[in-house]
Amino acid sequence: MNGCEGCFSRNTCPSADKPMEEYIRRLPMETAHHRVPTQATKCGFGLQGVCCRLCANGPCRVTPDAPRGICGADADTIVARNFLRMVAAGSGCYIHIVENTARQLRDTGVHHGKIRSEKALDHLCELFGVEGGDKWERCAKVADMVLSDLYRPEYEQMELVEKLAYGPRLARWKELGILPGGAKGEVFNNVVKTSTNLSSDPMEMMVSCLRLGVSTGVYGLMLTNLLNDVVLGDPVIRSAPVGMNVIDPDYINILITGHQHSLFTYIQDRLTDEDVVARARAAGAKGFKLVGCTCVGQDLQLRGAHYTEIFDGHAGNNYISEAVLASGAIDAVLSEFNCTLPGIEPICEELKIRQICLDVVAKKANADLIPYRYETREADGERIITEIIEAYTQRRGKVPMNLFPDHGNKNTLTGVSEGSLKDFLGGSWKPLIDLIVSGKIRGLAGVVGCSSVAYGHDTLTVELTKELIAKDILVLTAGCSSGGLENVGLMTPEAAELAGPGLKAVCRELGIPPVLNFGPCLAIGRLEIVATELAKELGVDLPQLPLVLSAAQWLEEQAVADGAFGLALGLPLHLGVPPFMTGSKLVTKVLTEDMAGLTGGRVIVDPSGVSAANTLAAIIEEKRSALHI
Repeated sequence: MNGCEGCFSRNTCPSADKPMEEYIRRLPMETAHHRVPTQATKCGFGLQGVCCRLCANGPCRVTPDAPRGICGADADTIVARNFLRMVAAGSGCYIHIVENTARQLRDTGVHHGKIRSEKALDHLCELFGVEGGDKWERCAKVADMVLSDLYRPEYEQMELVEKLAYGPRLARWKELGILPGGAKGEVFNNVVKTSTNLSSDPMEMMVSCLRLGVSTGVYGLMLTNLLNDVVLGDPVIRSAPVGMNVIDPDYINILITGHQHSLFTYIQDRLTDEDVVARARAAGAKGFKLVGCTCVGQDLQLRGAHYTEIFDGHAGNNYISEAVLASGAIDAVLSEFNCTLPGIEPICEELKIRQICLDVVAKKANADLIPYRYETREADGERIITEIIEAYTQRRGKVPMNLFPDHGNKNTLTGVSEGSLKDFLGGSWKPLIDLIVSGKIRGLAGVVGCSSVAYGHDTLTVELTKELIAKDILVLTAGCSSGGLENVGLMTPEAAELAGPGLKAVCRELGIPPVLNFGPCLAIGRLEIVATELAKELGVDLPQLPLVLSAAQWLEEQAVADGAFGLALGLPLHLGVPPFMTGSKLVTKVLTEDMAGLTGGRVIVDPSGVSAANTLAAIIEEKRSALHI
């Protein structure tokens, strides 16, 4: 660390986590939180989505005095094109994840690898109609079916969506013509569509967004979880520590970032083998520990009951990662996908932290790229372990510690999934439905997606969530937003005191918090499964449920693709800030008004947690009235 006293107590963005805000403010190094004030001035054209830089005649900026770009594209075309390109890029990220997950499952089957949940495998085989063969053969068959679907051309409809989607929704998607072709082909086709002087029909492009939303949600979200459960194990509800208190300086600590948990399971398992632990002890450590950060940390936390030997706990979300590294107790960063901020790179250099990337699409500057391949995993794993031990010996005792042992809490409820929650309720959704019908729980809110710092770190997410639970609305979370909510204590049983009288009584009786943590962004797919099963029990379509969504602090293109899925499901979707669409009256109207007549969903933009909660609560009450409850 540079030790410059003048660097202390600089301005940072506000945070809902006040102890963390103070910790970050006093760091002698720059983080995203410090950069917010320097990037306070935003491009007004970019915010509205009316800047086009697709050709050398531009960039063109549409204004009332110049309503068309040089090519003739108007605001509606430019905004719709930019929006579709965001959705396509975000969808591509999720399809990349499910492709890698399916390949990992196939390799597990072909090479007779470790299967942690035959129950999850049996469930997939039942869904897909796979019969015969041993467990490894069935793994390979399931994986091949997924990969075959992903690799279809975009003009050839995927088959598994028929087996995975909820019947009434599937019927509506068919009516709207938004059933996707091959998922990779859909991404490719829509990126092409948004290139220079190609599509100029904003309505067709908005329909394409919905099609991408379906493939993103059904495959990239829902299916990824079901495949991961086979290899990684079923989530188990338990209490666990969260926050920077999980960091134990007596161990060689590895920060994990990204979304693709299955890519480092071999290394994860290898780090607990006695010969590897002995090498850590010879270097002066007690062993190895993984410290969770971003969505892959949330996924490991979700399944933490299976990994108690190696997993320290979940420290925080994407915008906590720089602070975690600044603790001085992290020896290496093992990353495999996005949410790995470029801002960690100078901190890693300064603190001599080794960076290793497992996926070529997420190569970081000054990091070693060791792409995961099943065939070379043993040799690559040995190289990675050796590099991590070397980093520990080279930096420990030479780099100062800046630990924050009092941050977070020790009793956050984790491991919630569609399966573990149903088991907790006695194997049936009826107890939850009865609580909703009785009015003790007015409805459900999925608070999902990212964390951001541009409008305050987790501030809107936390404010909105507190307002919702005070109105007796049970909150289900997934994504980096979960990391912010758990670190401020909203997933502890004690948080029941912040809930309304009905929800408070339920939480006290069941010993649960009013906010249930489903884990990573990928777990948005698990929320869809819960919603589907509740709808089946009630005999209604998804838009009829007293269920709302909020991605209050959405951040990136993946979040926009998530949002397209939510709209395709027919659910009201709250955003704190609009997704660069306000420059087009047509696109804004389609997303905020007309969408309700198509799918049942619509976008609600509101930067206030109080008024957004009031709006969402009113929607829930409308849906209750329509169901006569």
